[in-house]
Amino acid sequence: MLHLSDDQVRTLLPTPARAVELMHETLLALADGSASVTPKSQVEHEEGGFANAMPATWPERGLLGIKWVTITPSNLEQGQEMIDGLMVLSGSDGSTRATMDAAELTALRTAAVTGASLALDDRPVTFLGTGVQARSHARVIEALGRGPLTVWGRRAEALEELTAWCAEHTPTLDLRTTTDRAEALTGASVVISGLPIGLTDTALSPGDVAPDATLLPLDYASVVAAEIARTGTLVADDPEQFEALRPVKLGEDYPRATGATGDLLRQGRPEGLVIAQNLGSGLGDVVLADAVVRAAEA
Repeated sequence: MLHLSDDQVRTLLPTPARAVELMHETLLALADGSASVTPKSQVEHEEGGFANAMPATWPERGLLGIKWVTITPSNLEQGQEMIDGLMVLSGSDGSTRATMDAAELTALRTAAVTGASLALDDRPVTFLGTGVQARSHARVIEALGRGPLTVWGRRAEALEELTAWCAEHTPTLDLRTTTDRAEALTGASVVISGLPIGLTDTALSPGDVAPDATLLPLDYASVVAAEIARTGTLVADDPEQFEALRPVKLGEDYPRATGATGDLLRQGRPEGLVIAQNLGSGLGDVVLADAVVRAAEA
């Protein structure tokens, strides 16, 4: 049986642009029901930390698999990665095709789903946060030619580290950084938020962004909380999964999704504020894992 380490997965993953194409197809499949995905099964293992089991299948493509992913915020204090996990990819006959470390896979999948969602709005992009996802999203945004990218962070040191990383890894990206959140949001039409999950002092107020902005949170309700979510059109990558997680992860008062992100990709963006709560579907992981294994076998 094939097992791939994160270092191997990193070299075998599709390009960011190709990953965006794959996640666009995935969002459409989630919207039309051609794929089967169950809501994440979750356990908590520390304060603010949790682990998810994420099974998914896409029968017409012969795809079947499950990801076990862990989120451990305390790792950051030890200089370790916060996200880890294992991907198991099965064949259509139920046999195990491969296993692989899931950190690199998860980072690209998350950013590529955002990248696919950016088709809804071609205006300037602001990213809130300086963590792993800031880097993954920088790769995707560069690949899509969507600069300039404005990044807000609380610490100047973290922004300097991100700037140095981008100079090496995304040299054609027009990166702008600031520690002033109001400045970062001024004129921002697309806002991606990648702050730690569970923060309570970082929520946007309706007046903080343009009334027709597109909000793409990665951090549940840390930035896009119920107050602002109620003022716009709210969709999710997988509305069934969103509804299962909504009361626990976003709050009982958080509005329900009115449709799927894939619906808007097909039908077009409505007027006014749009929020796409792409919580991370196991189908995206299975699709990327399949691409990795195919590359390994080529």
